Amino acid sequence: MCGIVGLHLRNPDFHPRLGELLTGMLCEMADRGSDSAGVAVYGDPTWTPPGTACVSVLELTDAPETVGTAVGGALGTPAMVSVLDATYLVTADTTPQALQTAVAATYPEALIAGFGNDLAVLKGVGDPRTLANAWGLATAQGWQGVGHTRMATESAVTPSGAHPYAVGPDQCLVHNGSFANHATIRRELRAAGVHFDSENDTEVGARFVAQQLAAGRDVQTALKELCATFDGFYTLLVSNRDSFAVVRDAIACKPAVIAETDDWVAMASEYRALSGLPGVQRAKIWEPEPEVVYAWTR
Repeated sequence: MCGIVGLHLRNPDFHPRLGELLTGMLCEMADRGSDSAGVAVYGDPTWTPPGTACVSVLELTDAPETVGTAVGGALGTPAMVSVLDATYLVTADTTPQALQTAVAATYPEALIAGFGNDLAVLKGVGDPRTLANAWGLATAQGWQGVGHTRMATESAVTPSGAHPYAVGPDQCLVHNGSFANHATIRRELRAAGVHFDSENDTEVGARFVAQQLAAGRDVQTALKELCATFDGFYTLLVSNRDSFAVVRDAIACKPAVIAETDDWVAMASEYRALSGLPGVQRAKIWEPEPEVVYAWTR
């Protein structure tokens, strides 16, 4: 049992409130998983300044100035670093892939939790409410946010086992449930040259979707292929900077609810995470059907 939340803001007037609204949603799901939590935030101008790339990094201990100097030296252009609890956000005027390569070369033992032009990923071990406060999540701005509270069943309680899994540029995936055949698919992906950071079954799904998107498929096609390939019980939320998609397995035993208004689209494992959203009393609300991909584009 884990908790998923996601919020896609259609109305720019709500962008300054993204973090406030996402915090309320995430904390409502805290009792579905209290060992770790994570969020992905798209478009915060402080965390991911416009025109720059950002890499979210965990398992670093050096001072931010030291990290910035080291990564900037490897990159050949200045790098700035801010720290939110245990997450280092490294930004620079370059491409996300170039910055990711520079961070990995400089700190090969660090965990890259996400990368892109607009994406900041924050993950940690502990109570979701405590983590949200430590990140200052309520102050975040942007057009889209995804969150997850974890009750570990498939791998260790570590930052690398926490969701979201953000393994492609400006992409992320969160998951409630379990994949029964993840070990087989992990072996196949490793044989194709895909690197893994954890033994978590969710990472296998994220790597699979990222591989599909990198091959030029859209998110709907990628998730339909996932449904045809993976066995198990799951509700998934997959996003990138321009899209927001939800799918459940063929039995749809893992809970999910979607709400939509002219101002926003939101989903959560339970309705109570949506009940505080502005205008929810006028929203269209439904449970997603089995193996139907629901997707929205910015």
